[in-house]
Amino acid sequence: MNKDNHDLQNIGIATIGGGCFWCLDPIYDQLRGIEKVESGYSGGSIPNPSYELVCTGSTNHAEVVQLTFNQTKITFREILDIFFTIHDPTTLNRQGGDMGTQYRSIILYHTEDQYKIAREVIDELETVGIWETPIVTEVVPYHIFYLAEDYHQGYYRKNPNQGYCQMVITPKINKFRKKYLDILKPM
Repeated sequence: MNKDNHDLQNIGIATIGGGCFWCLDPIYDQLRGIEKVESGYSGGSIPNPSYELVCTGSTNHAEVVQLTFNQTKITFREILDIFFTIHDPTTLNRQGGDMGTQYRSIILYHTEDQYKIAREVIDELETVGIWETPIVTEVVPYHIFYLAEDYHQGYYRKNPNQGYCQMVITPKINKFRKKYLDILKPM
């Protein structure tokens, strides 16, 4: 087996949503082992939805990030461990001031192994009782991912001084960086 085929066998895909994709994108983009982060829509019923249509809540799509990752450098479980520390999985269809089904907490599993890991992580978190209310994160099969419009890709990186970025995303990133300093990509 040549090196390229071996590398391809180590590539995984994860699709998760925990509020606005602008918040998830810059966090996962900083992690060692994450090869690509794409913002988009998944979990709904309308093909090729636009941002405006998703924001109406009528498509049932969630704002998600789709991660391409090297499984020898970061595991799906580690991705989920981070996921559950950077958003509130107990608020139904809401993250902070962002409200609607498009902001729900969701894991769209690609394999049975991802399903089992997601259930294990949620069960462990519920047993520990970190939150006072139950976890409402949906764990559903992945069907299709629709790439969001170009201006959503790397939004924080392109607009760090924008008000939402300064007030909401920058504090999340700072908190994340302190906790996960040992697994960040080199600057």
